Amino acid sequence: MANEMTVLLPQPIEAEAVAVLEARGLRLITASAPKPEIVGPLMKEARAIVLRTGIKVTRELLAYPNELMMISRTGAGVDNVDIPAATAQGIIVTSSIGVNTTSVAEHGLSLILALFKQLFRMDSEVRKGNFAIRYKNLPQDLREKTIGVVGFGRIGSEIARACRTIFAMKVLAFDALLTDAQKAEYKEWVTFVDLDELARKADVISLHIPLTAETKGMFDRRFFAAMKKTAFIINTSRGGVIDEADLVGALQEGVIAGAGLDVFAQEPIPPENGLLSLPNVILTPHTAALTEECVTRMAVSGAQRVVDLLDGFIPENVANPEVLSLARWEGLKRK
Repeated sequence: MANEMTVLLPQPIEAEAVAVLEARGLRLITASAPKPEIVGPLMKEARAIVLRTGIKVTRELLAYPNELMMISRTGAGVDNVDIPAATAQGIIVTSSIGVNTTSVAEHGLSLILALFKQLFRMDSEVRKGNFAIRYKNLPQDLREKTIGVVGFGRIGSEIARACRTIFAMKVLAFDALLTDAQKAEYKEWVTFVDLDELARKADVISLHIPLTAETKGMFDRRFFAAMKKTAFIINTSRGGVIDEADLVGALQEGVIAGAGLDVFAQEPIPPENGLLSLPNVILTPHTAALTEECVTRMAVSGAQRVVDLLDGFIPENVANPEVLSLARWEGLKRK
C-alpha cells in the first residue's frame, strides 16, 4: 500500500482522533460543509473517509470518482452508508459499535430512574409552588420490580446487569438472534421469554434492537395493550421500531404509564409530533452516546481503524465482511 495516504473528513473530528491519523503521517482533508456537492469532488483524493452523522454516503455520492479503501464510522451504526454500494466498489465499511456501550446504558438507566421517580413532574410542580406534591407518593421503587429487555446485546445486557445488581430487579429478555448456548450463559439471572410474556410481566421495557424491515413498527398498539398499565417503555435504539402514532394513543389513553425516548422515527422530531405535548413522556435528542467522553472515544476508534487498515490489518467491526474475500484485501492480517 502506498505511503502517501489521504483521509477525508466530511466534518471535523476530535483533536485526539486527528492526532491518531497525523501520527501515522496521513494527510487530512476537511470538507467545508458535509454536503454531497462539496464532499463528492474531494473523494478522488482520498483513500479513507472518517464519517460522522452529518452526511449520508449514498450510491450517488459513491458515483463520484474515487479510490476509497475504507469508510470508518465514528458512531455505532452504519445507517448513513449505502453498504451494498460500498461493497460493490470493494470498500470496507466499519463502525465504532461497542465503544458507546456504557454511555448509552447510563442514559437508558437515567430514563428508567426519571420515570420511576417522576423527576420531571416533581421538578415542574416545585417550580409552580406545589411543594405538597410530595404527599401524593408518585415516585416508585425499582427494587424487585421486573425489567424486560428486548435485544440482549452489549447495551441491553449492561442495563439488565445494573438493574439486577443495584435494585435486585428480575430480568426478562427477548432476543431472536441469540443461540440457546448464548442464552444459557445468563441462566443464573436472566429468564428468556417470548415478546408476549415480556410485555405482560415487565414493569419497564427497554429496547435495544436495530431498525430492519422486520423490526419497523414492531412495538405497536397490540404490544402496548399487552403491557401493564403501570409500565414504562424506554427506547435508546432506533425510533422506527416503535409505531409512534400508536404510542401517542397508548400514552394519551393511559394504556401504559409513560415512556422515555432518545430516538424517533423522524429526526429532528417535527413540531406536529404528538409526543411533544404529552406530560408522561421524557424526550431526549438522540444524545445517549453524545457525552464528551464517548464522542472522543468513538472518533479515536474510527481513526485507529483507518490506521490499522493502512498497516495491513483487518480493522475491527467490519460491517460488510464479505468484501474481505476480494483480491485487493487478501494480504490483510488479523491483529
